[in-house]
Amino acid sequence: MGQDIKLTASDGFKPGGYRADPAGAPKAAIVVIQEIFGVNHHIRSVCDRLAAEGYVAIAPAIFDRSQPDFQFGYSPDEITNARKFIANPDWPAMLRDTQAAIDAVKDVGPVGIIGFCLGGSIAYAAATNLTGLSAAVGYYGGAVVRFADDKPQVPTQLHFGEKDAGIPLTDVETIKARRPEVEVHVYPGAQHGFHCDERASYDKASADIAWPRSLEFLAKHLKK
Repeated sequence: MGQDIKLTASDGFKPGGYRADPAGAPKAAIVVIQEIFGVNHHIRSVCDRLAAEGYVAIAPAIFDRSQPDFQFGYSPDEITNARKFIANPDWPAMLRDTQAAIDAVKDVGPVGIIGFCLGGSIAYAAATNLTGLSAAVGYYGGAVVRFADDKPQVPTQLHFGEKDAGIPLTDVETIKARRPEVEVHVYPGAQHGFHCDERASYDKASADIAWPRSLEFLAKHLKK
């Protein structure tokens, strides 16, 4: 359904990415931000699912600056290697590449953003810092708590797993306290990565609630 693309960021860098278009006229556009595993099979699948729902979906390859076309799966070794990429994340650069994706689809109509893992944190940061968005959804973003003093400029929805080993519930409570206007959902028993059906931590029961909830939120705020 989709195709590989090239984007152009404000500093002239040209990250790659993936774009999926719906069969008919698009409802709106959604930027999809990767986990630490690159624009891999799962992220492409998310784009394809969104296209099937009537959206133009675009996923910028935000690791291209350090390793072009980086794509990993979810084996223990791949997870260990992927973590090296976020030892010192370049947030401004990743946000520039995210802005490039927003700009690439703004002619479609309203633009939303949805991110997972690292992408969940970027989706929140985008809601507070970037232009051209109408809604933001973040899944298990570990750095959201660090940005919680920044107020999103658009309606924002966040999803966390109760048993996420990397995001304590105290962080989630901090986010709720600092940002009461943000819609926050916690899924009982769910671990980090619960939405991804390619990960060992996939929790179908939680994903089957979170995904329709995300689609409903995006549909509400991305009306033309």
